[in-house]
Amino acid sequence: MEETYLLNVEGVKKKILHGGQGELPKLQDGSKITFHFQTLKDDFERTVIDDSRDSGIPMEIIVGKMFKLEIWETLLSSMRIGEVAEFWCDIIHTGMYALVSRGMRRIAEGRDPLEGQKHRCGMGNMFDYHSTGYDDLDELQRAPQPLIFIMELFRVEEPSAYKRDTWAMSKEEKLAAVPVLHSEGNRLVLRREFRQAAAKYQEAVICLRNLQAKEKPWEDGWLKLESLVTPLVLNYCQCQLELGEYYEVLEHTTELLQKHNDNAKAYFKRAKAHAAVWNEREAREDFVRVAHLDPAMAAAVRKELKQLGERMRKKHVEDRKRYQGLFQSQQG
Repeated sequence: MEETYLLNVEGVKKKILHGGQGELPKLQDGSKITFHFQTLKDDFERTVIDDSRDSGIPMEIIVGKMFKLEIWETLLSSMRIGEVAEFWCDIIHTGMYALVSRGMRRIAEGRDPLEGQKHRCGMGNMFDYHSTGYDDLDELQRAPQPLIFIMELFRVEEPSAYKRDTWAMSKEEKLAAVPVLHSEGNRLVLRREFRQAAAKYQEAVICLRNLQAKEKPWEDGWLKLESLVTPLVLNYCQCQLELGEYYEVLEHTTELLQKHNDNAKAYFKRAKAHAAVWNEREAREDFVRVAHLDPAMAAAVRKELKQLGERMRKKHVEDRKRYQGLFQSQQG
């Protein structure tokens, strides 16, 4: 089946290569579209620029989330599930393709798509780059041209039908997700599934940090969000203690204490991490600070200090034996 016609959009032509099924999907903000695409030059050879099948992973975009190549939403909205279509798009729609392709290629290579990018609008970033890092994209950036997109639409999912990535959530959705993630983390801790629990706490923290980035530090909105972040970070650190990731605990508790230097629980978890990696002086200092800040934790501190002393004495005895054995072997 082959049908050629103009979409009701300036500078776009569509050709259906394989018909789809059912009615046109109803797209709304937050809908997720999954598809394969191929990008070609409008030249005699129809030179291939990108092909999502090369990576074996279909492309996904979220409707209404300001994907840099806005025309793609329009093209996909004209397709039925299972349809394969070819679109010719004039320069007015393809000027940003070099930047979009650069990001997609970096993701496929396992690299950060925003690496080295300044916090500016897409067009501003285009002028910041002398090179995209890819010769063919540099050519497109210097001389934008019409492009051909061949797309195969696999599925359209409503916002409620899939687990949305944090970046795709609205402010309200992020706030609503936090207590759910917190509760899921707690449930996993009770089952001693610490790695999975840590992932839940971390995802909740990311939601809140994204919201905090839009607030002025130390003002009411920021502080309210920070009060939600702190217990999640502490729970995350407890999971990392259980998993033996002591240096990660040191990193996160130290960062937390730089903002909240009166948090006894953060000192306690940092002290335990210091003790685990044989930082005796730092561990003792933190344990003492815990007892000073929260007398109710004094008994727990005494227990930890006693265990620390026993571990350190045992280590000194073992070290002494090891050194003696080494010295004797050298003498022999």
